[in-house]
Amino acid sequence: MTTLAPMVKPRPRLSPVQALLCATALATLSGCMNDNDDLPQLSAARPGALVACETLRTGFTASGLVINAANRIAAGTLMVAGQPVGAHCQVTAKLGERVSTVDGQTYAIQFEMRLPEAWNGRFLYQANGGLDGNVNPAVGAFGGGPLNNALRQGFAVISSDAGHTAAQNPGFGVDPQARLDFGYQTVAKLTPLAKNLVTAAYGRGPDRSYFAGCSNGGRHALVAASRYAADYDGILAGAPGWQLPKAAVANIFGAQRYASVASNPADISTGFTQAERRVLSAAVVARCDALDGATDGIVNDTAACQARFSLANDVPTCSGARDGTCMSAAQKTAIAPIFSGATTSNGVSFYSSFPYDSGHGANGIAFWEFTAPVALDSGAVGFVMGSPPQVLAGFNGPNFALTANIDTLVATITATHGLYTESGMQFMTPPNPGRLDTLRERGAKVMLYHGVSDAIFSADDTKAWMTAVLNNHPDAAQFARYFPVPGMGHCSGGPATDQMDLLTPLVAWVEQGSAPERIVATARGTGNAGGVNAELPSTWSATRTRPLCPWPQVARYKGTGDLEVESSFECRM
Repeated sequence: MTTLAPMVKPRPRLSPVQALLCATALATLSGCMNDNDDLPQLSAARPGALVACETLRTGFTASGLVINAANRIAAGTLMVAGQPVGAHCQVTAKLGERVSTVDGQTYAIQFEMRLPEAWNGRFLYQANGGLDGNVNPAVGAFGGGPLNNALRQGFAVISSDAGHTAAQNPGFGVDPQARLDFGYQTVAKLTPLAKNLVTAAYGRGPDRSYFAGCSNGGRHALVAASRYAADYDGILAGAPGWQLPKAAVANIFGAQRYASVASNPADISTGFTQAERRVLSAAVVARCDALDGATDGIVNDTAACQARFSLANDVPTCSGARDGTCMSAAQKTAIAPIFSGATTSNGVSFYSSFPYDSGHGANGIAFWEFTAPVALDSGAVGFVMGSPPQVLAGFNGPNFALTANIDTLVATITATHGLYTESGMQFMTPPNPGRLDTLRERGAKVMLYHGVSDAIFSADDTKAWMTAVLNNHPDAAQFARYFPVPGMGHCSGGPATDQMDLLTPLVAWVEQGSAPERIVATARGTGNAGGVNAELPSTWSATRTRPLCPWPQVARYKGTGDLEVESSFECRM
């Protein structure tokens, strides 16, 4: 029998801002309509109990699968953020081991799965960051210094190395299949296997499946939202470098510009010292802090700040030698294009702009601006995302990054060559970004969060993804919401309230239809169990809270109330 897809009623096209406003508690605008009537409501997961663990070692089989161990882990053996994790089964395994005919290396998808005895009926795919290569503990901990995690909440969680080891980074990119496994195929291979393993462990499959990660893990998440939407009910994407190949080239672009004004040619960080970056942050705060109605060291109204702040006029220009209290005219000329967005030699933009924010002086920024381009992005572009890959023997990352022609690098990430039949932009990014028809029509949801001071993947790029989704789906706020985190760097840190639980509201949205109107985020001051954030200003309360608002809404001060408490702020335009 043929099943007909539910009819979707035509609706007038709304602007992105109108669409979001019409989906929130502030929806009092004329012309809004209840698009949610067209979207299915998924049922809640049912709890279950573990019925098999050690027997999975030999009793669960699949093509190409080798289970190394299946052991029960007693409650309290594993601690995350000072909190004990309940009793669970840990399975470690590898899938599809092979010897490459291209580089002679042995590859396999290595993974672990942790299956709680007290199961909440849910499965979570934990996507990891960087170039992968490590099987991180499958606990599903997200948000800066998280106090809770998916495993502790009762999720069955999987974590993998994405098909190669850390020792093979970045040279695994020489092998065409290892590239594809890293980009998207590991998820395709592990998802059905993991769900079958859940079935073997609990006697039934998961009622609801979730996918989450930050950084490259956030990229994995948005790729899954596009490629594997039929397999996942809720997707959490943090700092999603969804155009990661372009972001990597843009970071190399930035390194070359820093090098052009470095006082020490051997150290590109001397092109923009921490003292100078703090001057920039202070100037942004001075110009933009009060735009949300509160002078509190947080720039909530990011969009208004970009229109108001001027690097040329608002940061002191050195009248003499650089002394850490100003920026030279040459520095401003060199660095401004990093913020406005990397371009090719003929001025064509190829990656997003970066917003001015309060966190540019944070300690963690230096790694992404000055170390990553020469130590990470050079190899990522040279071997993993560019076609053809560089020659591994004698490769010099710093020399490659600082002398490469940017136009050539942009060309290599969009090129195919011989064995490399998919370009970096094809296997690393979501196909048809901005179109989430499958996800929408089955009632699934996606939540995004991104530090506005992120120095490697731009929050503006995430906003661009969200805008594209809204342009394609006028009712997008019914299934996709983006929460910028002012002051936060890459996934965590910076002068920010960066500790938040995003998984619980995602589950509530997916399974109960309770859309997240605001997320409460907390500062990680002295005594925080999830780890102290050394970047917090001394004037802040150690437990300051703020609402994170769905873009394009902004957390605005109500005019009265304690500036350290989130209830003194409201999410509105």
